[in-house]
Amino acid sequence: MYQRVKKQQRRTVGTSSTLRAIERDRISEVYIARDVDRHVLNPVIAICKEKGVKINWVDCQGALGAACGMKLATSTVGFLRDDV
Repeated sequence: MYQRVKKQQRRTVGTSSTLRAIERDRISEVYIARDVDRHVLNPVIAICKEKGVKINWVDCQGALGAACGMKLATSTVGFLRDDV
């Protein structure tokens, strides 16, 4: 899973930017770290279900951030749709 995130160039990183992009129908799928507090993740999960965005779960927010080339952990990564 992390390799797929690492290879994807067109993405959002972080909960706020991913939420905005989902609201604008720009995201095809989301990667969410399991080790993040549910109160942070619940808005992302809810809008993904509402908009029909595929959710992929990964174990660690640190590894998810590293897959994006960041030194900081990240809770969510969204893949931008090809047609936007």
